[in-house]
Amino acid sequence: MATNIVVPELGESIVEARVAKWLKKQGDAVVAGDALVELETEKIDLEVSADRAGVLGELKHQEGADVKVGEVLAVLEDALAGTVPEVPKVPGVPSVPTVLEVPGASATERKATPAAKNAAKVHDVKLESVEAAGSRVTKQDVLKASAPAPAAPAPKAPVAPVARLAPVAPQGSRTETRERMSKRRETIARRLVEAQRTAAMLTTFNEVDMSALMALRERRKDAFLKKHGVGVGIASFFVQAAIGALKAFPQINAEIQGDEIVTKHYYDIGMAVGAEGGLVVPVLRDADRMGFAGIELGIRDFAARAKNGTLTLEDLKGGTFTITNGGVFGSLMSTPIINPPQVGILGLHKIADRVVPVNGQVVIRPMMYLALSYDHRLVDGREAVQFLVKIKEYIEDPAWMLLDA
Repeated sequence: MATNIVVPELGESIVEARVAKWLKKQGDAVVAGDALVELETEKIDLEVSADRAGVLGELKHQEGADVKVGEVLAVLEDALAGTVPEVPKVPGVPSVPTVLEVPGASATERKATPAAKNAAKVHDVKLESVEAAGSRVTKQDVLKASAPAPAAPAPKAPVAPVARLAPVAPQGSRTETRERMSKRRETIARRLVEAQRTAAMLTTFNEVDMSALMALRERRKDAFLKKHGVGVGIASFFVQAAIGALKAFPQINAEIQGDEIVTKHYYDIGMAVGAEGGLVVPVLRDADRMGFAGIELGIRDFAARAKNGTLTLEDLKGGTFTITNGGVFGSLMSTPIINPPQVGILGLHKIADRVVPVNGQVVIRPMMYLALSYDHRLVDGREAVQFLVKIKEYIEDPAWMLLDA
């Protein structure tokens, strides 16, 4: 009996995906667990697998097509006798899916997932040398294989010509390339425009003297690392400071739903991370209960998984307030855009030595500009300014964070 392969539930607020790549072609025999198609969403990429053995029938959507949750991607038909090999069952030994010999496909193409291929390129690992834990080489298999001491760097290969670029032309001529937006970039573009169109967004600025915080980190960094196994960074202080400021000004930890104001009495802090496919905002859940070490570990885990593409939809759900740090890229000042339905976002920037007056003296101090973008429909200018002042107080005298906790 034929069954439909459909677009699965994709997570909170995601209703559409794009068919990125068919991993099997029409007429291929498959076993349960074989990945059939790779889907691209606004947040992550995922694979849809066969839930039983059979033969892949008609493909309802080709690569590049946009599809909605529940829509039929393809039909999985019953296999003819002898088409799909079965593994003899041995009492007490669990059955293992058989790896099929697919005509026209190499062993590497047959065994590796797209995520594994990308990881292999990043870590310079040959897929054919990776031992698979299951029927296909996964990203985890590649990462495990790359864990030992790195191999000597391979000789540089000749630079391949850039796709879609014409051969070198006479001086003065110009060329262009054209490619379709990824689903994530398309969604980022749409949401940023929506944020500016639907919210009355303003930004207020302040600056903070980082001397006390940096001195505290220097004094305690070795003891903190020894106790918790992770270094103490600047971001965890700002997360703690933001939580304290949100408690003092709860309307910045709220959102508008219709004609109601929904104030959140929990603190799920989104940390904007630049990934290869575009900005993602994984969320530190109940950050007020995590402590400095928990926050540091969470941020570093997010950064690592954003780089290797292993963030999940659960990591990206929700969030009551967001922090973005353009300073890691050298930004001195910027106006961050709100992440709807949130009504506030804190922007951190580069620490730079500046001449400032202190107690009537001209001194040089490590200074950082702060920016708070807020939705003026819910947050008044007074609260926004006081919110930044509160963060400034916490950072310039970190002891206040402990006293106000």
